[in-house]
Amino acid sequence: MSKRDYYETLGVNRSASDEEIKKAYRKLAMKYHPDRNQDDPKAEERFKEAKEAYEVLSDGSKRSTYDQFGHAGMDPNGHGFGGSAGFGGFADAFGDIFGEMFGGGRRSNVYRGADLRYNLEISLEEAAHGAETKIRIPTQEPCETCHGSGAKPGTEPVTCPTCGGHGQVRMQQGFFSIQQTCPQCQGHGKVIQTPCPDCRGAGRVKKHKTLSVKIPAGVDEGDRIRLSGEGEAGVNGGPPGDLYVQIHLKAHPVFTREHDDLHCEMPISFATAALGGDIEIPTLDGSALLKIPAETQTGKVFRLRDKGIKGVRSHTRGDLLCHVVVETPIHLTDRQREILQEFESITLANRDLHNPRAKSWMDKVKAFFTQ
Repeated sequence: MSKRDYYETLGVNRSASDEEIKKAYRKLAMKYHPDRNQDDPKAEERFKEAKEAYEVLSDGSKRSTYDQFGHAGMDPNGHGFGGSAGFGGFADAFGDIFGEMFGGGRRSNVYRGADLRYNLEISLEEAAHGAETKIRIPTQEPCETCHGSGAKPGTEPVTCPTCGGHGQVRMQQGFFSIQQTCPQCQGHGKVIQTPCPDCRGAGRVKKHKTLSVKIPAGVDEGDRIRLSGEGEAGVNGGPPGDLYVQIHLKAHPVFTREHDDLHCEMPISFATAALGGDIEIPTLDGSALLKIPAETQTGKVFRLRDKGIKGVRSHTRGDLLCHVVVETPIHLTDRQREILQEFESITLANRDLHNPRAKSWMDKVKAFFTQ
């Protein structure tokens, strides 16, 4: 099972500040602490998950690496925090004690490849209608020269002289006999005396590959597309990991998206707001005609049904919400000033009728100062 995105785990945006990350972690830690959820075994898992995410995102260097490479960047061996390569040191020794006590043999060194993440920026139009694009990603592939053995062609790995090919060494500590991973061969039982010149003994080489990604219509910010088997190659014949393409939406010059709804700001002239008229507005499917009633005020919102986006998990399309902004004219001519001054004089003669909101506000101001 793949690990959840650390930002998703803490419930914060990728641009979250250190303080926002700390606040989100404290909230989750209080909620899921095992001492407060003794009857809920899943709470401890959520607590550990949040703690792991915070330890990475609260460290500037680790966070930068994670933003670029995802979980694969957190483990120098390329297996992620929770991969089969697992934790070393004391954990290895501890596991080997029990392995020896209960007759366990040498551990398998066949590991699944690491999962990778690719951040893909797409336009709002591509998100709404779907698209197909190609991406080029770095990856680790089995070395073709040595076929993954790590040894120079014509040679073979030899039995490790330290562990005698067992992959483990025994250490005596007091009354205990502790068996742990061999420090020379790292548990493989063999060492490479003549490394492959192309992969330098690693058995894998860095390459780039181009993949085609189908973007389903309706994807939103943070959605992930899984490409099975397109992650890093496995170790010693293990299966490859997966590639997760994480969607990020580019800023749009006209629309902003809120789930399946779209929002846009619609400036109209003072005359259109007062007299009414027809306005042509853009939508993702072309233009639409919107009738503006007379006496429309700034802040009025017009809803166009089914002109939004149909999300991946939605059954219907969202709406387009147009927010009216009455624009004050600038760079007036002398004639325009003359007309407006005349208009203002006529309006002030019957202010209660023409400017009811202004009158109401002035009445409240007067009442405030006379208290």
